[in-house]
Amino acid sequence: MKLKHVLTTCVYCGCGCGIHLVCDGEKVIGSYPSGNHPVSNGALCVKGWNIYEFINKSDRLTNPLIKENGVFKEAKWEKALSLTASRLKEISEKYGPDSVAFLSSAKTTNEENYLMMKLSRAVFKTNNVDHCARLCHASTVVGLAATFGSGAMTNSIDEFEEAEVFLVTGSDTTAQHPLIGSRIVNSVLEKNAKLIVIDPRKIELSKYAQVYCAQKNGTDVAWINGMMNVIITEDLQDKEYIKERVDEFEALKELVREYTPEKVEEITSIPKEKLIEAARIYAKAKKAMIVYAMGITQHTTGVDNVKSLANLAMLSGHVGFDCTGVNPLRGQNNVQGACDMGALSNVFSGYQKVVDEAARKKFEKAWGVENLPDKVGLTVTEIIDGAATGKIKGLYIVGENPVISDPDSTHVRKALENLEFLAVQDIFMTDTSEYADVVLAGASFAEKDGTFTNTERRCERIRKAIDCVGTSKADWEIICEIAKRCGYDGMNYSHPSEIMDEIAAVTPIYGGMAYDRLDPWGLQWPCPDKAHPGTKFLHKGKFSKGKGTFMPCAYKPPAELPDKEYDFTLSTGRVYWHWHTGTLTRRTSTLEREAPEAYVEMHPENAEKLKVRTGSLVKVTSRRGSIDIKVKVTEEVVKDSVFIPFHFKEAAANVLTNPAVDPVAKIPEYKVCAVKVEKI
Repeated sequence: MKLKHVLTTCVYCGCGCGIHLVCDGEKVIGSYPSGNHPVSNGALCVKGWNIYEFINKSDRLTNPLIKENGVFKEAKWEKALSLTASRLKEISEKYGPDSVAFLSSAKTTNEENYLMMKLSRAVFKTNNVDHCARLCHASTVVGLAATFGSGAMTNSIDEFEEAEVFLVTGSDTTAQHPLIGSRIVNSVLEKNAKLIVIDPRKIELSKYAQVYCAQKNGTDVAWINGMMNVIITEDLQDKEYIKERVDEFEALKELVREYTPEKVEEITSIPKEKLIEAARIYAKAKKAMIVYAMGITQHTTGVDNVKSLANLAMLSGHVGFDCTGVNPLRGQNNVQGACDMGALSNVFSGYQKVVDEAARKKFEKAWGVENLPDKVGLTVTEIIDGAATGKIKGLYIVGENPVISDPDSTHVRKALENLEFLAVQDIFMTDTSEYADVVLAGASFAEKDGTFTNTERRCERIRKAIDCVGTSKADWEIICEIAKRCGYDGMNYSHPSEIMDEIAAVTPIYGGMAYDRLDPWGLQWPCPDKAHPGTKFLHKGKFSKGKGTFMPCAYKPPAELPDKEYDFTLSTGRVYWHWHTGTLTRRTSTLEREAPEAYVEMHPENAEKLKVRTGSLVKVTSRRGSIDIKVKVTEEVVKDSVFIPFHFKEAAANVLTNPAVDPVAKIPEYKVCAVKVEKI
């Protein structure tokens, strides 16, 4: 039998690597990198090399399930779809449109995220729609939109190869975004680029850093202000750039005046000499790139952290040019695209605000409806809280697993139990789907067409390689069927390319996108028309909103700090071998073999005091719950802090985490909470 090789896009991190799936009849039997893809360049991380394994797992959902007397039974599609549509519609009519909510997914395509927000708004007349960007980069969207006018990565991945300086903070890049991490390492080793790493953990990149600083968790605003204090004190700011392109310099200068290196050392534990050295290296460079991820965003001060990094970049004139900028590395494969598509509580696609009457009129006309809701809806955490209090009665979740991914898991479980109706759409049974009344069997990325948008704003194709497993359906088809059963006839598409055409018609930054233009490597937005080649880096000549704005932020401590009883600081994150809640990677034997169980990283001094060693079992307890977990003794964490990967449901880190949120972005504070550790 002749093997078929299908070019598509990886479904893990935001790098958006190009991969070929190798198909043997009905199955995908292998994967390998695209040699010419602008991100992959002939390489993949271990997850990409083994991406085909989960597609063929025997526990794939192949038919819809309906829960009867507490037991799931296979059902025909007609019954499952009709039940889902009728129950959601019944709840909406009985309690009002805002009694239902929709969770979309950074794992599904742009087209499917667009349809989810269209279903929520056009069919059910509620803005209660959100997705996991709320849990990872909501701070980025808010912070960079305020300072620059656009809440996305400013530059491109290939520019990492020519930068002179990297400032990496809150990003374990080689583990979370390996193809980007390797570019940074190669630039340091082969091109003498300088690397500054500021992170509470001694990550892999710190080995290559000219300056490495371990700040106390949650003190980022202080050290960023401290760097700006040094730059202004030593007159290293780009005066001409500031004069021409940025407002509110005097306000910034006034605020950072008090953040002297000495004061910053008291707050952050960063030695003043290292802070001064880092500031000088960054400010004096011609091409300096700031790189960050969730270690910056997942705080109650996440928006302030992002604004502060934007301030630092503008102060030094490092925005709007090749190999510069502020570059948030988006977590999941399509978290950028899901935001772009308006799977958020406050915006339509292209970040057009739901409170803007002109935007509503535009979408009413395009969708053939009237009276689109005009108030901002509930976010992910607010939807869960609403379910707990009875405000939210019906919930439709596509491709998300909030029982494992959301903070304070015990609270999430109780909230889902309190719903009158829950529909979950996924490719496997998850901890969340166990609470569902209906489980809808979706198709994997290998079984459908569509697009993802990666961290550098590159909208690129995924291509159908095999037929759907069993009777499972592509997510876009399921969403359209539900809309039809609710009496809405505005979702009649024969192929995802038609959905993209609609997206382009109503979304200016995607205006020039069409499937024939996305072959082979996609286009980077903004791409306003069919003649436009896409945009390599943002803010060239001027910021998206005209002039940039310095937005000075004062340091505020985290919501929960250690005390005598809870004397450790917990942070959570990812490891190289696994992804998110483990739904896919823990069904991949190669990856599960390398990292089969949860662990808590602990400094040797703390381990000695507790009389534990690597492999010892301990109980980690916060004010919200406790887990039993094995110890990994390492100097990668600083004394009196611990780190737990959140991939493992057997010892779920989010049983412990604090649901306190940033007041603006509503992102939870995953990176700082107080715990105690006891030997078992």
